[in-house]
Amino acid sequence: MLFGETEVARSLRAGRGIWSVLAAVLGMVLALAAAAGSLQRAVSPERILETAVRLELGAPPQVQEQTVWVTPTPEPTPEPEPTPTSLLDPADDHVPTQTPEGLPILPTAFPGGLTMKNETDYSPDLAALLAQGPWLSLSREGVQVLIVHTHTSEAYTPTDSDRYDASDTLRTEDANYNIVRVGDVLADTLEEAGLTVLHDRTIHDYPSYTGAYSRSRDTVEAALAEHPEIAVVIDLHRDALCSESVVYKTVAELPDGAAAAQVMLLVGTDGLGLEHPNWERNLRLAVYLQDAADAAHPTLMRPITLVNERYNQHLSPGMLLIEIGSSGNTLQEAIRAAQLFGSSAGPALAALME
Repeated sequence: MLFGETEVARSLRAGRGIWSVLAAVLGMVLALAAAAGSLQRAVSPERILETAVRLELGAPPQVQEQTVWVTPTPEPTPEPEPTPTSLLDPADDHVPTQTPEGLPILPTAFPGGLTMKNETDYSPDLAALLAQGPWLSLSREGVQVLIVHTHTSEAYTPTDSDRYDASDTLRTEDANYNIVRVGDVLADTLEEAGLTVLHDRTIHDYPSYTGAYSRSRDTVEAALAEHPEIAVVIDLHRDALCSESVVYKTVAELPDGAAAAQVMLLVGTDGLGLEHPNWERNLRLAVYLQDAADAAHPTLMRPITLVNERYNQHLSPGMLLIEIGSSGNTLQEAIRAAQLFGSSAGPALAALME
């Protein structure tokens, strides 16, 4: 996830400063206002988390948003809003309906396809980027893909079969139950397509959450120095969509009815003034993979998100931040999503080998 659970106590305890506290308070105010029916329109869970991210990083809290669609439309398309889904049976004991803290979990499906949620002042043309294709090629020798986890301890809502000792709220150092386990599955699935994957399991966010991106940057730089042939770098996360009163889970509605989370590709830019000259190459890769995954599984992908922050993506012109599931999802739902994404992204990347 980009910014943790929006709790005032957590922000203060972690020493993240006044912006984090303001972000937490903002989340509480929005949630209470929505519950009281005082908002003129629905406030999406992502909007709350996005505001928290901008405050955390010192960016202005109001950002122009834009949705770009590949299919030509006569009028601008409204921003996709999450829609509740009843795919999962709440009566199933293996599908939690509330968090360990007692908050209700609401299944939510975000319309995806080849679309983009644009938080920047740039206006990239997705259709043109798709036509250009990815700029990179993969060597047939050595390592092609690196997977790391900036927030390594991120975990999912526990179930009867997937319980863990929590190091914090929905976090654990146990790699059998946190995002590392999902990374293992993604790595295995990519390797089934003929790719060689280096999966770094280093914990970067515990015991200190602060500085996690600096530590993961060191990990990526070391791996690229040792394996300069690496063309694709994935920083794999679990998202956090929540307010003070509800936690959301993303749901891909699959034809076979199997439970799976959704996947989001996030691309950073130089919008905050930090050096990142090749961000559009990263975006071209994201468009390429989004198109491949959407063609195979039309409900799996959330819109690509383009942001002003760079999230270490300046380290490689083939680097992406990928969010699999959210805090309300179970580990098995995230694993299923990793398998589905890997089964389409793997062959797409393998096709770029020379």
